[in-house]
Amino acid sequence: MALRYLKNFLASEAFKNAGREVSDVVPRVVKYICCLQLTILTSSLSLCMLPTLGLAGNLCLAERISTRFDKLGVGDIVLLRSPELPRKIVTKRLVALEGQSVTYTVDPKNSDRSETVVVPKGHVWVEGDNVYESTDSRKFGPVPYGLLQGRVFWRIWPPKDFGSLAQSKGKDPVS
Repeated sequence: MALRYLKNFLASEAFKNAGREVSDVVPRVVKYICCLQLTILTSSLSLCMLPTLGLAGNLCLAERISTRFDKLGVGDIVLLRSPELPRKIVTKRLVALEGQSVTYTVDPKNSDRSETVVVPKGHVWVEGDNVYESTDSRKFGPVPYGLLQGRVFWRIWPPKDFGSLAQSKGKDPVS
């Protein structure tokens, strides 16, 4: 008896229409899931990226593809897992890639003493835009590339600052 109902259902117009609807919806769902994988919504409420990202609670879009395919460049703003607190994701600017040398001020609040470091293979050098209030590679050294989570590319909040966060940092400490 159940087999007869199943055969009737499979032969019915309702089943055929459901199949067409599913075939229309599946590509949309797949595209949506892919878009979610590529885009992360992030907020910044720290002093380390002032003035680029202010304290007003910036909402930004970030993508994960650049970190997966080594398409990051000096000047990009990146999300990374903190080397000191692994549960925390922080926002920093990429200052140097592996093999590049970077000159930085060791303690900008108290002295002008600087050091030059060559970034080892498989690592990057990151710094906050606010040199005086940032915990970054100047404190914890080069960061393994595997800790990078994404590249921040677009600010969506506050509305007055809506737009691209393309490589906008003026200084060039890389040689």
